[in-house]
Amino acid sequence: MHYHRPQNINILQELLQDTNREYTILAGGTDLMVEMRQKPLPAEAHILDISRVTEISSIKEENNQFILGALVTHQQLAESIAIQKYAPLLAVACRQVGSLQIRNRGTIGGNITNASPCADTVPPLIVLNAEVEILGPQGTRTAAIEDFFDKPYFPRIKPNEVVTRIRFKKLVPHQKSAFFKLGRRKALAISRINMAAILQVDENNIIKEVRLAPGSVFPAWKRVHEAEQFLTGKTANENNFNEAGRITSEEMIKISGRRWSTPYKEPVTAALVRRTLMLALEQE
Repeated sequence: MHYHRPQNINILQELLQDTNREYTILAGGTDLMVEMRQKPLPAEAHILDISRVTEISSIKEENNQFILGALVTHQQLAESIAIQKYAPLLAVACRQVGSLQIRNRGTIGGNITNASPCADTVPPLIVLNAEVEILGPQGTRTAAIEDFFDKPYFPRIKPNEVVTRIRFKKLVPHQKSAFFKLGRRKALAISRINMAAILQVDENNIIKEVRLAPGSVFPAWKRVHEAEQFLTGKTANENNFNEAGRITSEEMIKISGRRWSTPYKEPVTAALVRRTLMLALEQE
């Protein structure tokens, strides 16, 4: 097995330009190490350990935007005062990822690239309209995070490409937000379903804008535009949020069909939409 550990972004790009190799990327290792125990890599595999590339390990603020290095950990995001203030739903989501040990090792870039259907950071990043910066043999390209996934565990990333940064605009004071996670336990649980919402209402409690994205509901992550369109221009209240939940469940069934899990997921998804939107509305 071949092991490579670049010390900066320039050396990383040089390694990626060697298209005769197909790298397995190692960042925090919280997913890869488990996978390697179950299915060891072949002797000829090339592991590319990006954990020492310091240029992509910090949280930056620039022109009312956050620029997150792919190596920023969940714990860094959960503890960041700036993220708590200007993207609180992402801080909440990161706070609920695994154990403290996992949060201290697991990275935002790895959570996105692994593309697990229960990834807690993906729905918040989708409603934040985040963009992903990807470095490869041909240089850098960007993609909207909503367009970054084909299906669970299959991100739209080419061989020898690495996610390096995630960008999104800061929320302004009149934009409220919430993240809600449903697991089998209250702690150390993988999401069964999660939900992210951003809500903006006027002085008359009329919804001016709403963004809604569930996790583990659709084959690939997406905003629920049908529910958003229903809510826009209506009063922000529990009845309308209930109807948005019904629309979301209906859309889930339309896309995925009725399956063995539908009797559980249909009412729970609807309830999570209502609950997450109510949390956003009540945010101070």
